[in-house]
Amino acid sequence: MPVSNTRRARASRRRARRVAAADNDLTPHEWAAIVEAWGACAYCGSLAGPFQKDCVLPISRGGRYTYENVVPACRSCNASKCNDEVTSWLRRKRLDERAFLQRHVEILGAWRERSTQGTAASA
Repeated sequence: MPVSNTRRARASRRRARRVAAADNDLTPHEWAAIVEAWGACAYCGSLAGPFQKDCVLPISRGGRYTYENVVPACRSCNASKCNDEVTSWLRRKRLDERAFLQRHVEILGAWRERSTQGTAASA
């Protein structure tokens, strides 16, 4: 039985409220830097864009749209992951969990280093 439009509309409104209530401080410049750093879908490595913003820790589980929590995802991975916990989803999809986590740490480390150098240079 197909999901009714009313049910979809309610779910959409609930999601919009959760997103609005979350601390969302990701700037367009940061999103562009994230996409450039990953260069592909963070999960499957697909080069086919445009990429969607996917929260590693979903908003429904307390995540936020921040530089530390957002990765580029292809449409297929983003829809499949939904609000699942990332490591269990990667295992279930038989994707390389270790490669994702290592790359995520590397990118965050490089970003923190750049932001620290920028702060030190302006002081």
